[in-house]
Amino acid sequence: MLPGSILADANQRLEQALKYTSISDDAVETLKFPQTSLTVSIPVRMDNGTLKIFQGYRVRYDDTRGPGKGGVRYHPHVSLDEVQSLAFWMTFKCAALNLPFGGAKGGITVNPKELSRMELERLSRGYIDAIADFIGPDVDILAPDVYTNAMIMGWMMDQYSIIKRQICPAVVTGKPVSMGGSLGREAATAMGAFFVIEATLPKFDRHPSNTTVAVQGFGNAGAILAELLFRAGYKVVAVSDSQGGIYSKNGLDIPSLRQFKDASRGVKALYCDSTVCHTAAEEVLTNAELLALDVDILVPAALENQITEANADTIRAKLIYEVANGPITSAADRILTDKGIYVFPDILVNAGGVTVSYFEWVQNRSGLYWTLAEINQRLKLRIVEEAESIWLVARDLSIDLRTAAYVHALTRLGEAISAKGTRDYYLNGH
Repeated sequence: MLPGSILADANQRLEQALKYTSISDDAVETLKFPQTSLTVSIPVRMDNGTLKIFQGYRVRYDDTRGPGKGGVRYHPHVSLDEVQSLAFWMTFKCAALNLPFGGAKGGITVNPKELSRMELERLSRGYIDAIADFIGPDVDILAPDVYTNAMIMGWMMDQYSIIKRQICPAVVTGKPVSMGGSLGREAATAMGAFFVIEATLPKFDRHPSNTTVAVQGFGNAGAILAELLFRAGYKVVAVSDSQGGIYSKNGLDIPSLRQFKDASRGVKALYCDSTVCHTAAEEVLTNAELLALDVDILVPAALENQITEANADTIRAKLIYEVANGPITSAADRILTDKGIYVFPDILVNAGGVTVSYFEWVQNRSGLYWTLAEINQRLKLRIVEEAESIWLVARDLSIDLRTAAYVHALTRLGEAISAKGTRDYYLNGH
């Protein structure tokens, strides 16, 4: 593990939580490193006839509590270090939510916006060709992540089924409903975050009507969460995407904003197009400016390492709910804690996605499917219960919420690792 890597930084959270647990040394050593990491080359015939090779990755960090579970992201900056870190977080996320999964993650280094639909399909099917022996409904289950969606998951499930010569819906979650996907999966990450916010806001004597919110990242999760908060009476004053953002002290009309975003493909463009060009220039802001707004709730819903040691001092929000994976570095965590800012961690807040993925996996394997109301009810019960447990751990041990979440997860992981044994039987020559 290289110093300065994302995984090295993630492991600092583990080290901090270990101070408050009594799990075995074997369990600690097991959790410090990913179990298996796979790097593959994916040849794709482009539409113009040329051949291009893409780098792909799949990592299973730990499978003590069950098969690996984790998304596949398409992004130009995907690397093995990033995928290992995401698999690390998934391990603790599944344990924190008491899901019968281990942590896994995958990705391809690619800018999907530069590919045609056919090139994207060939890339997705080629990825499954390369990792088919590494995954499976009882081994490692895939899901959507950054720049992947139900359509891509459907291609992946279909390709795996072709390879195995049998229909295997449970190898992938987040599929189209017509292919065995679960109702509620697309909105699950945002819905879970909404339930956590609603359950914990009263602890700070706040009401939605007098609570301001800024959302960094107006993609699937961030946009849906922003609309859920808007409809619940919160004042969402700022949102942004990779191109920049917009701000209104009186609150934004999020449903209209989502419609414009879908049409223009950008948030900032809304205040540059002819229909709304009259809007004052000061309402356009950068991502850095959004993070520093004086709001009650800040929601980082973009990529990792958005709040670092360099900008943590500028954060003025009272509460932070991490919808992105790893948006705050460990060094920034310490600064935010000293400032009295409550950070509700990613392994709790964005766990709605993997929780409903678990529901989809269960439905695929049983052949029994639930209504949207049943899905949301099951999600709410589980995530609110675990949020309360983590809150109590933080209160009882006088520690920050992130450390409490890791302590909560570590307790379950430690018990599972100890119950399974040290796995050194064969090493002793037996």
